[in-house]
Amino acid sequence: MQDMEQIYEEYFEAVNKYLFCLTHNNDISEELTQETFYKAVKKINTYKGECKISVWLCQIAKNLWYDQCRKNKKIVNIEETTLSHMQVLNTLEDQVILKDEKISLYKKLQMLDDKTREVMYLRITGELSFKEIGIILNKTETWARVTFYRGKNKLKEGD
Repeated sequence: MQDMEQIYEEYFEAVNKYLFCLTHNNDISEELTQETFYKAVKKINTYKGECKISVWLCQIAKNLWYDQCRKNKKIVNIEETTLSHMQVLNTLEDQVILKDEKISLYKKLQMLDDKTREVMYLRITGELSFKEIGIILNKTETWARVTFYRGKNKLKEGD
């Protein structure tokens, strides 16, 4: 078993990126990332090694995010968020077109049920595998794959 300092250094960026996918807010994702590792230190004896440590950490992070949402009764409004990895575009016209397409995509994603939307976010912006998504959501890899496929088809129907 690695010590917590090594775990922190190795997985901080992945956990923070995952939380940013959920929160769409850099300040909140950084704060929750710190809380995730604090909780992991306190609960390291409960880690049984049945999944990757990154998945275990993301499960802690997801639960902290859900707790915060329940406490604040916060609803994340995707239209007010931006992609963290938006590429620099050469022309103003390209920027306007991309923004319209992005807003359209996120509006369509908001029309999906919560689980499908979460799978779509984790896969698209979190770049997680279907297996990792299944573990995080306490489902199977096949369920995550099918849910993503169905969500993608629903988005295509809306075009």
